[in-house]
Amino acid sequence: MSKKKLVLIGNGMAGVKTIEEILHVSKSSFEITIIGEEPYPNYNRILLSKVLQGDTTVDDITLNDWSWYEENDIQLFVNEKVVGIDINTKVVTTNIGTAIPYDELIIATGSKPFILPIPGSDKEGVTTFRDIKDTDEMVNASKNYSRAAVIGGGLLGLEAARGLLNLGMEVTVVHLGNNLMDRQLDATAASLLKTDLERQGMKFLLEKNTTEIIGENRVEYLKFADGDELACDLVVMAVGIKPNIELAHKTGLNTNRGIIVNDYLQTSIPHIYAVGECAEHDGIAYGLVAPLFEQAKVLAKAICGLESSPYEGSVVSTQLKVSGVEVFSAGEFIEGGEKKALRIYDEQDGLYKKVVFKGKKIVGAVLFGDSREGTRLFSMIKKQADISDTVKVSLLQPVGGDTGESIVASMEADEVICGCNGVSKGSIVQAIHEQGCNSVEGIKACTSASRSCGGCKSLISELLEITLGDNFDPATQKETLCGCTSLSRDEVIEAIREKQLMHTREVMNVLEWTTSDGCSKCRPALNYYLGMIHPLEYEDESESRYVNERLHANIQKDGSFGVVPRMYGGVTNSDQLRKIADVADKYNAKLLKVTGGQRIDIFGIEKEDLPKVWEELDMPSGYAYGKTLRTVKTCVGETFCRFGTQDSMSLGIALEKRLERVGSPHKFKMAVSACPRNCAESGIKDFGIVGVEGGFEMYVGGNGGTHLRAADLLGKVKTAEEVIEYASAYFQYYRETGVYLERTSKWLERMGLENIRVVMENPKERKELNERLNIAVTVQEDPWKKIIGNEKIKNELFEKVTVQQ
Repeated sequence: MSKKKLVLIGNGMAGVKTIEEILHVSKSSFEITIIGEEPYPNYNRILLSKVLQGDTTVDDITLNDWSWYEENDIQLFVNEKVVGIDINTKVVTTNIGTAIPYDELIIATGSKPFILPIPGSDKEGVTTFRDIKDTDEMVNASKNYSRAAVIGGGLLGLEAARGLLNLGMEVTVVHLGNNLMDRQLDATAASLLKTDLERQGMKFLLEKNTTEIIGENRVEYLKFADGDELACDLVVMAVGIKPNIELAHKTGLNTNRGIIVNDYLQTSIPHIYAVGECAEHDGIAYGLVAPLFEQAKVLAKAICGLESSPYEGSVVSTQLKVSGVEVFSAGEFIEGGEKKALRIYDEQDGLYKKVVFKGKKIVGAVLFGDSREGTRLFSMIKKQADISDTVKVSLLQPVGGDTGESIVASMEADEVICGCNGVSKGSIVQAIHEQGCNSVEGIKACTSASRSCGGCKSLISELLEITLGDNFDPATQKETLCGCTSLSRDEVIEAIREKQLMHTREVMNVLEWTTSDGCSKCRPALNYYLGMIHPLEYEDESESRYVNERLHANIQKDGSFGVVPRMYGGVTNSDQLRKIADVADKYNAKLLKVTGGQRIDIFGIEKEDLPKVWEELDMPSGYAYGKTLRTVKTCVGETFCRFGTQDSMSLGIALEKRLERVGSPHKFKMAVSACPRNCAESGIKDFGIVGVEGGFEMYVGGNGGTHLRAADLLGKVKTAEEVIEYASAYFQYYRETGVYLERTSKWLERMGLENIRVVMENPKERKELNERLNIAVTVQEDPWKKIIGNEKIKNELFEKVTVQQ
């Protein structure tokens, strides 16, 4: 029996969650195709604020990486927008002419950010905060400008403001209303929040109506209805979202504010469904993740022909930290008429709690500063629990009073702990008993609890302790390698060495991974650790690497690739430049850009042309995509500069040739400056060298990115040979002790500069580290040349691919 064709329009959280649920209940029912407008796999949009704030990276918020689509036989089209649906022939068409037939169609186009219809809203420097592109724009703006205005004092606006503060900008939040987060908080809680955020450095202009954005090309200031003005270089509009129904309306589906659906997420046209922020159920279009995931579960069963309870709408709650401040809100939190409120307000400690009653039932709540009772209150609101026999004030007191009894202990099995993913206490307890989960990461892997916003992690940890009793080991709450194992990075490495494990699958089997194939976090990490431990014996598993590393080029937002050949020490010649120019012309490169690492990036190369481009360049790979040494930036040094005290170019070239291609936990950048004027920016590199009279100063742990960090002085040596010896030992020590995807700036802070110095100043240890590095160097070969000479690899990587990128 042939599979039915299922097409999903939209590669976001709600749509892909529906696909996950379909795979869970009936994996073999459909031939699945997903079409997404962004050039990325499915990622957690909720955590974009953490990326902006510098707490995590885009890679870390990926929910399903490229390999997930391949493993589940899902054809993925990225960078394509569906522009037409033919309901008669059952074919969808994209903006570049791709035609895809369907038997069942799910529309999950999400929402669009609302742009104020005011003059100047199209100027340079005006952005929204909705996707990775917006996040990148704000990060880039912070490098060149200092003043930001965020229009909108809701949750999204405040998260954007906090991120821009972290990036070093002066931030003013402009809000039309008189209270912040007025959809989630009452006036008292909003006032407390404003006071806390002002202490953090945020400025606020409330009851301000923005009427115009002024500037010649780029924004220069805002103008308000009352005549006031605000100078700014960046404007972030966070004034709301609206369901993206353009395609649905064009197709003839019934729409209102969103795409109108019934209790099984069916639209007005047979075989077409809608889910997520674009769907409108019973007059409501939901914008929070929990209702969207509830919809996904109903739709998955319905589309698979399985019996399912109908979707009857959702009671929404918000439990989060706004810039470190605990906030909870649920239900109807504004009193009046039949709705009465009970409040507790501790002005001294900044605590505020309110429960709203309607007759004998709780209908809403607001908590500020301490949200521990949030889960219990939300459960009572959803159940419409009768509280006739309850002393009302006890609802706002921690369970057990001063006895320390856990809130989780008092919860019923059907009460939800992870609101985003709808995971109950009972489901988590079942995973602990039946699947052996004994850590928060393990619970995440087994049940998806804490997978979205992460706000329930503390409750899960409490539940683990209660459920496991004497078998609860606090050590298992350490940071595990991933959710597939209860082992830490150090324990995995120790086991690989002791048991002489040689393959990723062998590690997973012997160390009893909870998943047979691992995940996008552990597969590349194990691949790195195995190669680091067994450099001579281990054969690199390209399938365990991220897509850029597999294809040895950087994928761009339009699906083309950037090619960066290596230029040792940033030094080139006319022959190399002619080759780059010829290749750029022949293969229609869209841009040639000098990089910050003193190389040339050739943008806009199509995937199938990459091997031919590499062959005609006849230059080594610059590894601009790799977790290895990227560049050694140099100044011209004593060769030409009248201030130079050392030969920086020769030293830079020697260092780059010494360390190139050797894998490391993360990218590694170096620089050599010939004098204290520091023209090569050695003070913000992973390893930077500054020439001084009579020798060189060595600086380590610098970072010039989002987490700006000045490098620390490691020590001073007299000769270039000593620099190479120390740099090589330092690089190898980082290779052996670093956590995969941990930059040296974080590694140095974790390990301690003085502890690293002790190792580096020990001649015996320095020599042994260099010897181990020598072994790793011997097995390295240029990947471009390897692929050029191997037809099998060329066919596998550049012709026979299932993921359309």
